[in-house]
Amino acid sequence: MNMPWLTILWVAPALGAVAALVVPSSRPGVAKAVAVGASLVTLAVAIGLAVGFDTSGARYQFVEDHSWIPAFGTRYALGLDGIGLVLVLLTAALLPLLLVAGWRDADGDGGSLDAAGGRRQKGPHTYVALTLAVEAMVLMSFVSLDILLFYIFFEAMLIPMYFLIGGFGTGPRRSAAAVKFLLYNLFGGLIMLAAVIGLYVVTARENLGDEGSGSFSLREIVDAVAAGTIDDGTGLAKMLFLGFMFAFAVKAPLWPFHSWLPDSAVAATPASAVLMMAVVDKVGTFAMLRFCLQLFPDAAQYFAPVICALAVVGIIYGAVLAIGQTDVMRLIAYTSISHFGFIILGIFALTSQGQAGSTLYMVNHGLSTAALFLVAGFLVSQRGSRLIADYGGVQKIAPLLAGTFLIAGLATLSLPGLAPFISEFLVLIGTFTRYPVAAVIASAALVLSAIYILWTYQRMMGGPPRPDTGSHPPIRDLAGRELVVVVPLLALLIGLGVYPKPLLDVVDPAVQHTLTTVGVTDPEPTVADPSGPGGPR
Repeated sequence: MNMPWLTILWVAPALGAVAALVVPSSRPGVAKAVAVGASLVTLAVAIGLAVGFDTSGARYQFVEDHSWIPAFGTRYALGLDGIGLVLVLLTAALLPLLLVAGWRDADGDGGSLDAAGGRRQKGPHTYVALTLAVEAMVLMSFVSLDILLFYIFFEAMLIPMYFLIGGFGTGPRRSAAAVKFLLYNLFGGLIMLAAVIGLYVVTARENLGDEGSGSFSLREIVDAVAAGTIDDGTGLAKMLFLGFMFAFAVKAPLWPFHSWLPDSAVAATPASAVLMMAVVDKVGTFAMLRFCLQLFPDAAQYFAPVICALAVVGIIYGAVLAIGQTDVMRLIAYTSISHFGFIILGIFALTSQGQAGSTLYMVNHGLSTAALFLVAGFLVSQRGSRLIADYGGVQKIAPLLAGTFLIAGLATLSLPGLAPFISEFLVLIGTFTRYPVAAVIASAALVLSAIYILWTYQRMMGGPPRPDTGSHPPIRDLAGRELVVVVPLLALLIGLGVYPKPLLDVVDPAVQHTLTTVGVTDPEPTVADPSGPGGPR
């Protein structure tokens, strides 16, 4: 009997969340240790899946398929392809680091007073349980091969994320930011639900499911579209595509559906903000590849130029607004909007280089954003201010902190030799072969990113140290727990920057499958004909 590894993958953090909650309220340290242990078990399972994954084998591997609700034609169907695998590895690798980074985020928060007037430490239990719940739902989203099953977890992950922002965040506007996050994403999910129902009606009309019902099976519907049983070139198919795309564009987020992200990132704790930007938001871009392109290939090609245009606007918009920020955490949040523009641009360029670059970008953005946001969070937690103007000369009093901030910042601006460079380079090459104007405009973000990162480093880390006062306590260098978090992230950024081949070897076959399903090929390069008057041949 084959082990249900994909079920174990998402159940492990879910059980860890339950275990953390049942730990006695007087033992918050034990609850945190249980959560870290569950995340390490999940990481071990993810590594085992990577080791057992055959890049030359079937598209979906470790498949589990069981009857769930036969009357609706929906099944408990799981499977892992190369794109899902690298995102599973990203999620599983980040969660232990985020739990360690947020080790003290909930201490003394969220508890009630006991009879002696002391605070019951219930906050840490709930905090780590919510974090693990998000991990479980994200992992399920990456492996689901049933559209309804995916939708349930796609929406359910909003609930623990809402409480992480509103219940454990910082600042007076954390509740408003949490509500804004929830409303934006719920509205997107509502539109998607209508599209899911519409797709089911279409499959039922074609008797695609068992016993005359419709089907939610991704593989069945994709095969039916490829065989012409379902015509995805109709107006209805375009409307269904837009329903799916809208939900994923809000989650990603794509300009102009982005405005919830900066508020939520600033209001959340640094660890929760990274969980949201580096992990949860990747479900949106992943779903564009898995569902939008494969279920509606003709519609995807029809709307691709418009989506690429929005992505380019987002790239420039995010970079320009980042330059003008006075809050370092909000600045980093706007850089993510720019980076998500690159990811979506590569997806809808519909080229092998673009999509491979986008998938790699999802991983590298997760690592670079985690490193930069967490290092900035460690600094802000010491001084108690997010304002760039409240810092100066940090490199003289905390050189290790300043150095890690610089490396993470250089990764964010895609410096050659660091992981994001190759992914951004592939996106631009893949886009240029189909949409050269979009690629040229997007390249301007390289200059803008250098401005906002280097200028921020100069203002915060350079110059004379700012005097310590009551409102500006002294800054110390990174040590202990903080180094445990930062060092692995920097090692991955450097390692994947020098040698990205292992990830590309996993991603490339899945990208080729996707492009074949969509029915597109890479554009043929044109060169000047030496025998003619400069015309292409």
